[in-house]
Amino acid sequence: MTTLRLALCQVNPNVGDLAGNATIIREWARRAADAGAQLIAFPELTLTGYPVEDLVFRRSFVAASKAALDELAADLAADGLGDLAVVVGYLDADGPPQVNGDAEPGHGARNAAALLHGGKTVATYFKHHLPNYGVFDEDRYFVPGETLSVVRVGGVDVTLTICEDLWQVGGPFAAARQAGVGLVLNINGSPYELNKDDVRLPLVRRRAAEAKATIAYVNMVGGQDELVFEGDSMIVAAEGELLARAPQFVEHLLVHDLDLPAAADGPPADIELADGMRVLHRCIGSLPAAPTDTLAASEIAEPAADEAEVWQALLLGLRDYVDKNHFPSVVLGLSGGIDSSVVAALAVDALGADRVVGVSLPSQHSSEHSREDAAELAKRTGLDYRIEPIQPIVETFLANLSLSGLSVENLQARVRGVILMALSNQEGHLVLTTGNKSELAVGYSTLYGDSVGGFNPVKDVWKTLIWQLARWRNAEAVRRGETPPIPENSISKPPSAELSPGQLDSDTLPEYDLLDPILVGYIDGDLGRDGLIEAGHDPALVDQVLRMVDTAEYKRRQSAPGTKISMKAFGRDRRLPITNRWREDGRAAGAAERLGGG
Repeated sequence: MTTLRLALCQVNPNVGDLAGNATIIREWARRAADAGAQLIAFPELTLTGYPVEDLVFRRSFVAASKAALDELAADLAADGLGDLAVVVGYLDADGPPQVNGDAEPGHGARNAAALLHGGKTVATYFKHHLPNYGVFDEDRYFVPGETLSVVRVGGVDVTLTICEDLWQVGGPFAAARQAGVGLVLNINGSPYELNKDDVRLPLVRRRAAEAKATIAYVNMVGGQDELVFEGDSMIVAAEGELLARAPQFVEHLLVHDLDLPAAADGPPADIELADGMRVLHRCIGSLPAAPTDTLAASEIAEPAADEAEVWQALLLGLRDYVDKNHFPSVVLGLSGGIDSSVVAALAVDALGADRVVGVSLPSQHSSEHSREDAAELAKRTGLDYRIEPIQPIVETFLANLSLSGLSVENLQARVRGVILMALSNQEGHLVLTTGNKSELAVGYSTLYGDSVGGFNPVKDVWKTLIWQLARWRNAEAVRRGETPPIPENSISKPPSAELSPGQLDSDTLPEYDLLDPILVGYIDGDLGRDGLIEAGHDPALVDQVLRMVDTAEYKRRQSAPGTKISMKAFGRDRRLPITNRWREDGRAAGAAERLGGG
């Protein structure tokens, strides 16, 4: 057996910032070297950030990525780190990008990994399995690789794989077994979903058994538009033992000494496998000497409980969206209700109270207790609290327009939206909208009113989970000896938009404990009407809910981006036509189901 000290760098890159990301790699490579690492791995497309989306089609960007890789290799050597083996994800191409089908077959942009040593690229690997589901469109962007690079590193045969390669049987992991490698490095940009960490470890164990090799899985961390990456990097032995695991949602250096089978004597032969993959061997020169110090006991971080995990994901997604897009602060309407209270608490946790503005926008229908709840939350969290009554503005509109009923309700919401956007324009804040996934699903929102904003931290959070998060956050504050941020009355009172006298959500919607399970089945699970009824839901209620969901697609298309935490978030995950006459019970959409204006 040969001992190899491995470092997995769980870092947070920025899409498009080649120079900044190269600096991140150099800084963390130095930290790994100081810890005695001989082999260092960074996540998928770390050099460019991930996902790069249609930047792939810009030949200037692809060329810049390749040039940045060469410069990085030279800089690592100049930093005195040239004797380390450093694996980096980057964007490559062996022909023009696939635009309008004009790429040469088998050539184009590549999702790539490079092993850098001695100031140059020693080996490259192109991602073999390209995901094309959910948020992934990699068949649109990349050409798959058919070659497995096996590099002899410190007397151990090591191979490179990328993300989706791990999720599919066969291909690179089967080839790794046939090549007799001792270690498979799998670099990842794997987005967060609730409970995905429960799936990941068993998956890595299955691939370790398939490859008959130790698997080192390194994942990025951080937010990128709707996506958030939680890290959860790990090392699993060929027999399935979890050797080390990094914490979630933070940058982290995971260092571990691996006892690996020594490579066979003699120069390895390149081989071609039955499934078409080729195995090409490379060998690097000397590594730093094996460390003589002894590392502390294996670091195995425990995944967080569900509510804590979701809170951390939402917090990181919000913070990175704000900071990476250079917003100094955020502003939101603070009604005293549960949704705005949770968003406000999240924003304060993510950014600090000095960067959060909460605005109470009372109308003649706003209850005294809601105003008091909003003020109490502001007092508990320390955010910048303001009061901007909307009634004088609403009355000016009504003096010049003949409106009644729902139009007056929507007018109030739109006046609030105008005020928030005016504050954004005047003071530079990012407006946060606060509609939850249940409301978005059934269209319970006002276009250009409560839906106005640049980012929605709870866009992918069901209403019932909103309540769970509020209770968890308050309990966590008590556990830490702090003041709970969310007033109990905001959690316990019946939800209401307060746009008309005595209004409650339940006047329009089913109770959320009945509504949410139907929505989860229909949206996340793609169950049809029959499947929902077979699951035990009332047929009349199913018909009511499906009708609301189907006719609200035009609203969802205009909603702000927000952090994805579920298996199927609105937006990139779920793409349905707005103009659509299909109905689950086979009926045609009639005039009563036309698109509304609200």
